[in-house]
Amino acid sequence: MTPLLMDQASLDILCPMHARLDASGRVQGLGPTLQRVLAGQELRDTHFSRVFVVFRPRTVATLPDLLSLAGRRLQLRLAGQGDTLRGLAVPDGAGGAVLNLSFGLGLVEAVRDHALTSSDFAATDLAIDMLYLVEAKSAAMEASRTLNRRLRGAMLAAEERAFTDPLTGLRNRRALTRALTDLLRRDMDFAVMHVDLDFFKQVNDTLGHGAGDRVLARVAALMLEVTRQEDTVARIGGDEFVIVLVGVTDRVRLGELAARLIARLEAPIGFEAEAHGRAARVSASIGIALRQAGARLSTAEAVLEASDVALYAAKRAGRGQYAFHHPESAEKGPERRAAGGSVRGPEEGSPR
Repeated sequence: MTPLLMDQASLDILCPMHARLDASGRVQGLGPTLQRVLAGQELRDTHFSRVFVVFRPRTVATLPDLLSLAGRRLQLRLAGQGDTLRGLAVPDGAGGAVLNLSFGLGLVEAVRDHALTSSDFAATDLAIDMLYLVEAKSAAMEASRTLNRRLRGAMLAAEERAFTDPLTGLRNRRALTRALTDLLRRDMDFAVMHVDLDFFKQVNDTLGHGAGDRVLARVAALMLEVTRQEDTVARIGGDEFVIVLVGVTDRVRLGELAARLIARLEAPIGFEAEAHGRAARVSASIGIALRQAGARLSTAEAVLEASDVALYAAKRAGRGQYAFHHPESAEKGPERRAAGGSVRGPEEGSPR
């Protein structure tokens, strides 16, 4: 049979991952992609066994051994590199051999490690289709990740809106119930301050609802200033607020905080009503309920009811005051003893 002779350029196009060996088994030419994988090493006249380590179906060290496996699938490694290749050896008709190689299942890693592109493979190579599939899969996965991030962001934003009072930016009743339920589940110590603004209706009636909204926003800011990041400050009604103080059950400390908050709220709210030329002034009544580990107050509703009872006791005592709920006996009613020993009285000059 007449041997088929092929020039190097044609062989490079058909088999860009080939090695051409002479009759002594020395490298006479390498396809362009194989040269790239070998980082451009000058390997001409190097014996193939120093470049390719054939280990399956058996170890091969000579050209006759290689040609004895002509037409059979070979597995080999590049000497000094981690790439595992598949190969096929055929005689070239002139005593030598052509060893054609592929990356097999390691194609994706090889493309990444050697920065290969579709131009590094023969046009008929199925690797091209596999690369397109990999790229399509990567693009789809990235699109999916992007979509998931956006959906997650949208869900978090929606959840944040669902738990936020839109006027003041504080937590709302739903968020408050969740925070209390979590603290009760963990059997934590905490205190609840139920705050109701005194004379807020007068602000709306005399200065308008716009002024009332600004007062509520300012009150919210003051409450955030006197509390900690781990505390919860919520607006649960028109002029009704709740502060949850985590880990704080000392009555003296709580009384001082309540008195300080009332004093700050009684200062004129920092704006003048344009139509009336008058500053908005309010006060506050505060009911305080304590919840300690193992106590009988075991639900968010029970804790809020206790603080609400104390709040109305403070209002009955004259407003601008605070009162404690008695935690041991509902018959005793709210305990109206503060740090000084009695119900906290109004500051001189506060609005009545």
